Amino acid sequence: MLSGWWFQASSATGAGATPAPAIVLLHGCGGMLNRRGTPSARILEYAALLNQQGWHALAVDSLTPRGESELCTQRIGSRKLTQVDRRRDALASLKWLATQPGVDPNRLALLGWSHGGSAVLAASNMDHPEVAKNTAQPRLVVAFYPGCGTEARRGYRPVAHTLLFVGLADDWTPAAPCQALAGERAGHTVRVEAYEGAYHGFDGTASLTHRKDVPNGVNPGQGVHVGGQPAAREQSRQTLLGALQQAFAR
Repeated sequence: MLSGWWFQASSATGAGATPAPAIVLLHGCGGMLNRRGTPSARILEYAALLNQQGWHALAVDSLTPRGESELCTQRIGSRKLTQVDRRRDALASLKWLATQPGVDPNRLALLGWSHGGSAVLAASNMDHPEVAKNTAQPRLVVAFYPGCGTEARRGYRPVAHTLLFVGLADDWTPAAPCQALAGERAGHTVRVEAYEGAYHGFDGTASLTHRKDVPNGVNPGQGVHVGGQPAAREQSRQTLLGALQQAFAR
């Protein structure tokens, strides 16, 4: 049983309210919750941003119900939680959303960061039979600095238009495999927005730090760099909202 946090757009509630779009938020390897057991600042920030536009948001916790608090310091090959698990979490979340009062089942989206961004790709690739047959499908899939290598090697056939945000200085999940996905695929557009000098987590506000506790990345064993970049943060936010508004237009 998954747990999640439901952020309901106030403008889409009440008698006579029109069913509103809804977006699944998929956290990165650091998990959805902070040390107080509440959603992270990033989740709260984006949920508020989306609610302001009149869209519901569902943040899904893939770690806590499975007895995990984070994956970032675990080597990829040793992780008990796999992208198969996260793909199924995303697909189940879409199906749940499609049945909720006040939600327009024809206007759903997936949005994820890092490990959650990789899950977005896995949950939107029609080469996975369970994706192709899922009864609820997104109109748009969005990933911030995902690991694109796995789905690129499989052959990415998106179920919907796809928007990827990557940092060209990212030494954790490099930009190049994502950039290679850009173009028309299976009748949908894969758009890649790349930012010069931006590292992993560029849409945050934290100062750039060197995380030596992360064993994965471009240079295994040497750590990775994580931190916000104001220009990339602002540009990606505006691009995200524009893409969602276009996708959700009736």
